[in-house]
Amino acid sequence: MPLRVDNIRTTLQTVLNPIRLDIEDDSHRHAGHAGAKGGGHYRVFVVSEKFSGRTLIARHRMVYEALADQMKDDIHALSIVAKAPEEVTDA
Repeated sequence: MPLRVDNIRTTLQTVLNPIRLDIEDDSHRHAGHAGAKGGGHYRVFVVSEKFSGRTLIARHRMVYEALADQMKDDIHALSIVAKAPEEVTDA
């Protein structure tokens, strides 16, 4: 599983150039989850200047587009918190 987190981190850092990026692997909490094709469950908290002036939906689309290849096999579920720098105080 750490390789998947590393791949997610590398991809999001490359595409979004985040000021802050936290990734939590929640897969262990979903062991035996029906329908999962071996992909993991992840939570992503990302702060990026690229989110400034964009809607929440647009931000989520940016994350999903960046991770599109990994969504096919490596990621079963993804929880996203996407903020612009001006929306956080501890970025």
